[in-house]
Amino acid sequence: MLPLELHLKLAGLLLILLGLSHVFFAQRFGWKEELERLSLLNRQIFYVHAFFIALIVVLFGALALFYTDTLIEKTALARVVLGGILIFWICRLWIQFFGYDTSLWKGDRFNTVVHVLFSLLWTYFIGVFCWAFWRQF
Repeated sequence: MLPLELHLKLAGLLLILLGLSHVFFAQRFGWKEELERLSLLNRQIFYVHAFFIALIVVLFGALALFYTDTLIEKTALARVVLGGILIFWICRLWIQFFGYDTSLWKGDRFNTVVHVLFSLLWTYFIGVFCWAFWRQF
């Protein structure tokens, strides 16, 4: 297996695990209590959006893990898919630093470690999908 294929498969596995881990987010972050203050419509929009984000992450993972050869084949569709996934993770990394207030993690050891680990994970995804995208040309 070529290094790019290996990294796409690893990224795919990590993405599937990340997407599935969303099942535990509601309890970990106290969403039930927090969201009770919202109107029914806003609460349901929040849950629907959280579900679809998790679904997209799992589907990205499935593409990378199970359709690796299709993603590295030089086709217009592979370029579009890889470019879209790359843009998604670039935006996610940008949000990690500019969308969240630093007070949420600075000064809190656990949250700082989580912030750093997820920043590294987003960077890894960017690196892998950028590499695959670059190889398309």
